[in-house]
Amino acid sequence: MTEMVEERSDAEISESPGVLANVDWPVFAVSGGFIGLFLIMALIDIDALSGMVNSSFAWSTKLFGGYWQLLMLSTFFIGLGLAFTRTGGVRLGNVEVAEIPTFKWIAIIMCTLLAGGGVFWAAAEPMAHFISPPPLFGVEAKTAEAAYPALAQSFMHWGFLAWAIQCSLTSIVLMYLHYNKGLPLKPRTLLYPVFGEKIYKSWIGSFADAACVIAVVAGTVGPIGFLGLQVSYGLNELFGLVNDYGLQLSIILGLIVLYTISAISGVTRGIQLLSTINVFLALGLMGFILVMGPTAFISDAFIHSFGLYLDEFIPMATFRASPGWLDWWTVFFWGWFLGYGPLMAMFICRISRGRTIREIVTVVSLLAPVVTAFWFTIIGGSGIAFEIAEPGVISEPFTGFNLPAAMFAITQQLPMGFIVSVLFLILTTIFVATTGDSMTYTVSMVMTGTDHPPAFLRIFWGIAMGLVAAILISLGSGGVSALQSFIVVTAVPVSLVLLPSLWTGPKIARQLAREQGLI
Repeated sequence: MTEMVEERSDAEISESPGVLANVDWPVFAVSGGFIGLFLIMALIDIDALSGMVNSSFAWSTKLFGGYWQLLMLSTFFIGLGLAFTRTGGVRLGNVEVAEIPTFKWIAIIMCTLLAGGGVFWAAAEPMAHFISPPPLFGVEAKTAEAAYPALAQSFMHWGFLAWAIQCSLTSIVLMYLHYNKGLPLKPRTLLYPVFGEKIYKSWIGSFADAACVIAVVAGTVGPIGFLGLQVSYGLNELFGLVNDYGLQLSIILGLIVLYTISAISGVTRGIQLLSTINVFLALGLMGFILVMGPTAFISDAFIHSFGLYLDEFIPMATFRASPGWLDWWTVFFWGWFLGYGPLMAMFICRISRGRTIREIVTVVSLLAPVVTAFWFTIIGGSGIAFEIAEPGVISEPFTGFNLPAAMFAITQQLPMGFIVSVLFLILTTIFVATTGDSMTYTVSMVMTGTDHPPAFLRIFWGIAMGLVAAILISLGSGGVSALQSFIVVTAVPVSLVLLPSLWTGPKIARQLAREQGLI
């Protein structure tokens, strides 16, 4: 029944004679124009553009890095406080029953927020910290003692704080204001409790929406482009295909078709189907590696490293002693995840109607990070185990921070390495596709303020993001890297959009708890 409702709603919106009037053209022009300008500058002088991005990146991390760390911590702990007190029973979305079954709901969340980075980074980041340990721990590189801090630091970057900032407090605010009060489903709605109706008529609101869209487009184009480079590398390694631009372009075009069709079909069809397939494939690969890989090391490393992560949680989250290391690791990740925050919250709103605050916070802020940590241990921990047993077997291919080489070096050490490598390529492709379709859908939501954006907007943004990625990789990996690094710059205004949720989220939760008779 839900699928029928969505299909009819999308069709009605797409065919409505006034659909163009519902598009926020200023936000469309600013966000689309900025991405176009970035592309033109890259084509004219990629080195000059990279220099500008790097300078802006350094400025952003220096002035806002500490603020981002406190924002992430505050969001996580306030969310837990709301979930595990009487406000946790508040049901959001102005409906009594959840629209999407629990397993499919969790599958969409995991695939959308973990994305393709969860494969290549899971292989590469633990190895990077094993080769060059984080300064907080002071252990000797490439030793057995360096394994646990390497994994613990990876858990910090992809764990509780990274997940919580995406959609815990912000989802409470957006679901109440949109589904209960009828306000547009836009990033600027997070600022409504501060500015009131003025936020929908001022340049501040348009700027907030455009900045959030640019951040997400930059963060999504990056994985799309890198997928073309990474899968092309893998096809060359596995099948001997020529790793050239033609192959990379073909991969990206295929990906565009996949995630655009998924986005057009809607949340309860294509997006849900891809996410479910990916979860089962990921679970199968996890089980295989756990049984056929270094099983004892994986189990010991997960328990020890997760304990270390919990023990050093606050010191790692507030570490400021090594700015150079911090900027290119923790603060870089925080900027990246912050940039996704408002639009991820919008997407979670769309799929979470009927869920309680406790359900959302538990799944997003606790369950998903634990699963992610275990996933990183399965892949990255296996790589460390292989490296300890045979020094150089993973680290040498990884030289130069070659992410896909690290993953394939790990899979080649496993039984049936060829088949496992092919399955990981498929897994990564679907991971990126689930991010592509969900963000295509959500960017289109920003343009209309509704949770059923018209099909033509989904098609436009889906194709646009893919084509930008295709053009940028024609310049080499530097073009995509510059755009992906720029998301850290856009995180500056986006983090200010997220800030009011620290106090408006609890206020709304208490108000709803009173209305629903919980307090």
